Amino acid sequence: MVTPPTPPTIPAQPWLKKVQWDEHGLVPVIAQEAATGDILMFAWMNREALAKTVELGEAVYWSRSRKKLWHKGEESGHVQKVLEIRLDCDEDVVLLKVEQAGGIACHTGRHSCFFQKFEDGDWNSVEPVLQDPDTIYTNQKKK
Repeated sequence: MVTPPTPPTIPAQPWLKKVQWDEHGLVPVIAQEAATGDILMFAWMNREALAKTVELGEAVYWSRSRKKLWHKGEESGHVQKVLEIRLDCDEDVVLLKVEQAGGIACHTGRHSCFFQKFEDGDWNSVEPVLQDPDTIYTNQKKK
């Protein structure tokens, strides 16, 4: 795995130093819908992503597959307005309490990325697709 770069433009702030970053400079992040308590998704942040999230008031993650910052909703419009940021007791997991634009957090067009439930010995989809992903990511296909 490639370690994400942390540009020198990020000021050394005590609150960023408190986070227990892993060996790749990342911390796991859970996005929770503030109004309902639903867990919407899991992602990663590096220092720059967390600093940008604080600066913008919207969720910015580190995409491990694309190896770059990912402003949630930059292509879909489904941004996450951050209402609260919490750090767990071990200081190695971040919780974002968010307001999810459009009610869709998952790239599959569902409310939550956790739409598969284990029952009867298999994984079953238990949440409906709210919007066809092909209609969500139309800008991406035009590039």
